[in-house]
Amino acid sequence: MTAVSSSCVCPQRDFERQRRRLRRAATESASAAARTERTTHRGAVVAHLPRPLSDLAAASIGHTVYIVGGYDGRARRAEIYRTTDGRLFSLAGRLPVGLRYPKPGVTPAMPFRFDDDAFFGPHRDRVISNQEDQHTIEVISFPGGRLLWRYGRVDIAGSRPGYLHTPDDAYLLKNGLITVADAYNCRVLFLSRSHAIVRQYGTASVCRHNPPAELGPINGATPLPDGGTLVSEINGSWVDNIGPNGRLRWAVQAPVSYPSDPQPLGPNRILIADYARPGHAIIMTRSGRVLWRYGPSSGPGELNHPSLAARIAPGLIAINDDYRHRVVLISIRTRRIVWQYGHTDVPARRPGYLNTPDGLDLLRTADAQRRPVVRSLLSARKQQGSLVTSPGQPAGAASLACVGAVPTPRTGGARDRRTGRDQGRDRGWPRRGATFDARCLSS
Repeated sequence: MTAVSSSCVCPQRDFERQRRRLRRAATESASAAARTERTTHRGAVVAHLPRPLSDLAAASIGHTVYIVGGYDGRARRAEIYRTTDGRLFSLAGRLPVGLRYPKPGVTPAMPFRFDDDAFFGPHRDRVISNQEDQHTIEVISFPGGRLLWRYGRVDIAGSRPGYLHTPDDAYLLKNGLITVADAYNCRVLFLSRSHAIVRQYGTASVCRHNPPAELGPINGATPLPDGGTLVSEINGSWVDNIGPNGRLRWAVQAPVSYPSDPQPLGPNRILIADYARPGHAIIMTRSGRVLWRYGPSSGPGELNHPSLAARIAPGLIAINDDYRHRVVLISIRTRRIVWQYGHTDVPARRPGYLNTPDGLDLLRTADAQRRPVVRSLLSARKQQGSLVTSPGQPAGAASLACVGAVPTPRTGGARDRRTGRDQGRDRGWPRRGATFDARCLSS
């Protein structure tokens, strides 16, 4: 008998062996994952909210966490809750339902349409607003909302005394005068309370760059601490520094397509918005050298025609992002949005929303505390406030309103602001123990 050795190929036996090996490996992997989850995610649920909420904001100061607003499935909530242990919540305040001028259902003392900017007066007891398309400016008591003073003829553009043409950026000065950038009359006016023109830069209807005698169409005229004025001319992107004596100190062409509302930050530092898409905010020197820039070209951080940038705290720049219908706070250090008011790309008048925000100002806590009536508005027991205007509303429906300050801390060229058509060191946020100021916005 002959012995024969042979090799038997058995596919079914090999398949079963491989399947048992894979099943054993999967079981071991699942066990390891479960052990990891029990180790790394123990205690991941840190708090149970007072009610089911979505679309809310959360922030912290030290060991205190604040939950702000949210949606409960039926309506937007205005409550602000705080907790230190994640279990017990207490009511810290409410978002405002609105300090609004004019009050809903109340006809204002004069028409109020296309309110472009709004700024507090030096004593924070008045607000001045300019209505571009209405060719008027108005001074309103704060927080009473009474019309105190006006200049211009409603819906009539002109250059004679008593008339304006698309006024921009009006301010109440410490000396009692009122200044306004009379944009398409190409001049800056200084007005007395008796409506007299006390001084002016530029010549009506002579629109060319030859400051201070002649100016191009003006986008902004910001008062300086020493009594001077920082003027931005649209054509040529000029920024002019005119001293309190009326003499030109310097002029520079800003590296932007449409210079909007230059703001002084200190010696040889100017913050300016580029009113374009994509838009930018830059800090530059008087020679035009860019020291800092924000302006992503796409994505959630992109700006669409920002009209005003202002430093509201060390390391924080607030920007009106007009056509994305929001106000954003940008960290100077990280160049990222750290907070915003408004829903991106959704214009609306409901609490939490904005419609074409076009200006902002800051009501500091220290200033508010000096006036009991304002202090009560900003207290945790009542409402917290800042000012909003909105040119994006239907004719005759524009308004000044308050939005809440939480207790925590180029595809396309320049766009015509009236028609909307295209034309050619960070200290961190929020800080421990920080006190937030209310923001005066105009939209």
